[in-house]
Amino acid sequence: MLRNQRSIEKRFRFNLTVENALALLTASYKVEVERRLREFILDNNTQKNLIRLAEYITSSVPKFGVMLCGTCGNGKSTLMYAFQQALNYLAERHHFDFMGSYFKPRMTIYDSYELSQIARNIKEFTLIKNKPLLGIDDLGNEPVEILEFGNPLHPVIRLIEYRYINQSFTFITTNLTAKEIREKYGDRIADRFNEMLHVIIFEDGSYRKNRQ
Repeated sequence: MLRNQRSIEKRFRFNLTVENALALLTASYKVEVERRLREFILDNNTQKNLIRLAEYITSSVPKFGVMLCGTCGNGKSTLMYAFQQALNYLAERHHFDFMGSYFKPRMTIYDSYELSQIARNIKEFTLIKNKPLLGIDDLGNEPVEILEFGNPLHPVIRLIEYRYINQSFTFITTNLTAKEIREKYGDRIADRFNEMLHVIIFEDGSYRKNRQ
């Protein structure tokens, strides 16, 4: 079953045109912004980021993950939650039924610090490692190493390595630069990121500052 599941995950597709994917992501992004009691403004930077994600999820041979990079407060987490909403919308309309009845197109999102704490519960952490679709928000906000009964654990590194080996879809947001990722997690993880993640760099500044 696991081997078949991985095969399905590797060919996971939205099966949409770029135009339709962009329209769905934009609508989902608008919902997320308004849910936070903010006014949705489709500026140039936001539109570029939505287009880049739409092009990624409709590409013929996509990488098995995506990373949104940039400074604080520029909409990375909002776009990840918009992606989650888009998945839910399509799943509720049976868009992914062709991928098999056991494939559940649901992406669970965890804050990276939260993951470092959950790692103390081996059973729960194992379930997270094996989720077909996983979101990690604010990578870099967690301690690289935690102690469990005096023994060092490296939960996020273990999680990423596991999902790399199994080619499981992983969606990441981070405020770290490529150089900072390499310094914090080492060359091994940085090189795996290059293979597994399609990187979208947010070039705009913080929307929170603009609204003060």
